[in-house]
Amino acid sequence: MLNRYLLLIFMLVATSMAAQVDTTEVVIDSVVTDTSGIEMADNNIITNTSALNLIFEKLRFLEEEKAGHINIIHIGDSHIQADIITGTIRKKLQARFGNGGVGFSFPHRLAKTNGSPYVKYSSNISWDSRRNIYPAEQGMEVGLSGIALKATESFVVEATVRDTGYCFNTVRIITPHNIPCIDIATSSKTIVMESSEPKKTTHKIKNGEVLSIIANKYGTSVSAIKKLNGLRSDNIRAGKTLKIPTSQMEKREIKRSEFIPLPLATDTISNYYYSKEPVSKIYLLPGEGLNEYTLNGLVLEKDTPGLLYHSIGVNGAKASDYNKYPLFFEQTKALQPDLIVVALGTNESFDKMEAQAYTEQLNLFIENIRAANPEACLLVMTPPPSLFKRRYPNTFVAAYAKSILTQETEKNYASWDMFSEMGGLYGVDKNAAKGMMSSDRVHYSVQGYQKQGELFTEAFLKAFDNFKSNN
Repeated sequence: MLNRYLLLIFMLVATSMAAQVDTTEVVIDSVVTDTSGIEMADNNIITNTSALNLIFEKLRFLEEEKAGHINIIHIGDSHIQADIITGTIRKKLQARFGNGGVGFSFPHRLAKTNGSPYVKYSSNISWDSRRNIYPAEQGMEVGLSGIALKATESFVVEATVRDTGYCFNTVRIITPHNIPCIDIATSSKTIVMESSEPKKTTHKIKNGEVLSIIANKYGTSVSAIKKLNGLRSDNIRAGKTLKIPTSQMEKREIKRSEFIPLPLATDTISNYYYSKEPVSKIYLLPGEGLNEYTLNGLVLEKDTPGLLYHSIGVNGAKASDYNKYPLFFEQTKALQPDLIVVALGTNESFDKMEAQAYTEQLNLFIENIRAANPEACLLVMTPPPSLFKRRYPNTFVAAYAKSILTQETEKNYASWDMFSEMGGLYGVDKNAAKGMMSSDRVHYSVQGYQKQGELFTEAFLKAFDNFKSNN
C-alpha cells in the first residue's frame, strides 16, 4: 500500500512539473535520433550528388584548364550575414580553384547592421534602409542584398577592399531594374583656389595694458580685436595672447576634392566598370538628373580565372521573407550562378512553424530561384542545432532536417546535413563545451561558424573528388 501511495505522489509531482514547461519546446520528436558526436564519421553530402554533376563538370574544367569563372551563391539568415561560414568556404575553395574575386558585396554598415569584413564602406550621409523581414514599403525596393538602401540627397560612398588579394578589375552595380542611378569614380581631383583675407598677427599682453592701447599700437579697433578673439568684455589679463587683425592682406589656398565619374557600360544585368589594372578603392556617386538613389549591392570580380563565392544573408530572415520580394530573385541573375546554396530554417523554428509549412515556403523559394536561374545547380543545408530559451532542444529544426533530406531526390537538389554534422538534437551543449556556441545557444561563435565552413568544404570537395573518380 505504501508503494502505491509513493507512486501516486511521484506521478502527481511529475504532472505538475510538466505543466510548467511549454511542451512544444521540449517534446523530443522521433524524426531524428541524437548523434552523440559533434563530427560525423563520413561527412558526406547526403545522396543525390547527381544534382551537382553540372557544377562538378565546370569545376573540373576550371581546375584543369585554369580558365573562366565559377559563381556560387550562398543564401541564408543571420548565420550567413556576417560572412564567417561563407568566408571560410570562399578561402578554402579559392585556394584550390583560384581566386575570382570577393564577389557580391553590400554596405551593411550604411544600413546600420553587421556584414562582411572583406570590404570597408563609409559615407558622408545617413541612408534609409529596410530588411526583407518587414512588409513591403512603397519606395523601398528590396533586392539581391535582402536589404533596401536608399538616399534622397547627394552622397559619396567610399568602398575599400581590406585584403589586397581581393583587388578587382570589374565592379558591377546592382540597382532596381538596372536603373543607372549610381556613378563610380576611382579617384578624385583636387582643385586649389586662392583668395585674399586680412593678415593676422599675435600680441602677448603685458602688465598694465588695456585693449585701447593695444588697438592703437596696431592701427585697429577694440571691437575688431574683441570679435576676432571672441571677447565679451574689455577685461584682459597679462600673459595671455591675443590675435590682432591688420590692414594687410594675404593669400589663402582653398582645396576642394572633386570626383570625376567614370564611363559605365551596361548589359542586361548591371551597369559596370572595367579596369585593366587592379583596383582597391572606388567611390560611389549619385547619378545625374535623379533625386532618389537605391543600391542593392556591388559585384567585385578579378580578371584571374577562379571561383567567386557570393554571400547573401539577412538577420532574422526566413524563406517566406525572400519570397515576398520578386526583385530579389530577378537580381540573382546578375551573379550568373552555377550553384546556389540555401541555408534557412532557424528563424522559422523560433516562430514554431510546423515542418509542413516550412517545407512549403522552402519549396516556393526553390521554385522562384530556379525560375530565374534554370541552369544553376542547387544544394540545401539543414539548419544547425539550437536551443529554446538556452535550455530546451529545438525539435523543429530536427523536423526540418528530415523534410529536407526526404524530398531531395524529388526536388532534384543535393543537401548537406549540418544538423547532424554539428551533433544533432543534443549537440548544442557539446558544441558549447568546445567554445563553438554563442551565449544565446542559437548562434555560434566565430570558431563554431568557421568549423561549419570547414566541414561543408570538406564534404563538398569529397563529393567533387568522387565525381572525378567515377566520370
